[in-house]
Amino acid sequence: MKKKKSVILFLISVLFIGIFAFTGFHGLTIGDYRLKPFTETINKGLDLQGGISILEEVQGGAVDSKTLDRTIELISMRVNKMGVSETMVAKEGNKRIRIEIPGKFDSKVILDTVAKSGELKFVGPDKVTILTGKDVKNATAYTNDDNQPAISLEFNETGKKKFAIATQKFIGQPIAIYMDADQLTNPTVQAVISDGKAVITGSKTLEEASKQAQIIKSGALPVTLKAVSVKTVGATLGTNALSQSMKAGAIGTLFILLFMLLYYRVPGIIADISLILYVVLVLGAFSALNVTLTVAGIAGFLLTIGMAVDANVLIFERTREELKTGKSIKASVHAGFHRALPSILDSNITTIISGVVLYSMGTGAVKGFALTLIVGIVISIFTALTCTKFLLKLAVEMGLLSKISHFGVKRG
Repeated sequence: MKKKKSVILFLISVLFIGIFAFTGFHGLTIGDYRLKPFTETINKGLDLQGGISILEEVQGGAVDSKTLDRTIELISMRVNKMGVSETMVAKEGNKRIRIEIPGKFDSKVILDTVAKSGELKFVGPDKVTILTGKDVKNATAYTNDDNQPAISLEFNETGKKKFAIATQKFIGQPIAIYMDADQLTNPTVQAVISDGKAVITGSKTLEEASKQAQIIKSGALPVTLKAVSVKTVGATLGTNALSQSMKAGAIGTLFILLFMLLYYRVPGIIADISLILYVVLVLGAFSALNVTLTVAGIAGFLLTIGMAVDANVLIFERTREELKTGKSIKASVHAGFHRALPSILDSNITTIISGVVLYSMGTGAVKGFALTLIVGIVISIFTALTCTKFLLKLAVEMGLLSKISHFGVKRG
């Protein structure tokens, strides 16, 4: 009875992994609902689909991190409205900002959009501008007494007078805040504000409120920028890089699967099934986390495939050692996992620490490599210690692993 149950569980598990993998790589249509394949759901970086990479440098003296963060927020707002979801705007060093826009190739338009000063304005319901960014003294985001995100506004003397007149005139009506042509928020005037201090509510999250506060406080770009590097990656070159990377990844994975099958025999088949699940889970995580995959990211992913196999190798070798001492197959498998666990955790945790350091201190491609490395290693630990262990246990119980020769072991 137990053997029959193990056979059924094993077949169901393999079938589930097979369907999961097929859906991930080819997609699935059920009635009017379609599950998209990974090729459509995973964002591709500039080096895989072509686009523009610009490095802007702040002109003048030193700039503090808060000012640079506000500048990045304003630039992000401008380039993201071009409809490119994979846009990357990130700090690079103390005075530089890296902007990568996949799928766009007109560098002049991008440079003009990024470099313009911008205009913040408060507009009444009569469409007349009440005051501008020059009238704003400060803006900060916080969580109010109702545990809701809010923005605290403070105006200078000129703005204080203008806002007092406007709130008296438009009480019960909205005063919209715009950055260029984009509306940031449209709060309704609840009372006459004569002390130059106002509160804006309605933001969905504290993060959204913080972004809006930074833009309002800046009023316009708080610094002068100059493009020190403009690089255009052609669409053809990007497509070739993607196809070559996928081809290299497929060949590398195939060789790993064949090695495990030929060297470890039946346990190698178990490892291959676990590895297929691992690949699908990692790509699914990339899709869910909205990761933008680059050539460096693909390299990190392929590296984690090798590390995922390494965990299985440690387990199988420990199991072999136990079998050579004369233990039963079931006891050897259990002891193999137990003895391999410290080595697996030690090697992977140190790599995760390295990945975290790279991600926190790196930029651009380095961040992409680090992120894929961290995600891959975490999932590799999961699949090795759960999927491989579960399938190996079922294989022993159903008699698929009934001889020590199935592990490639010979007792003298």
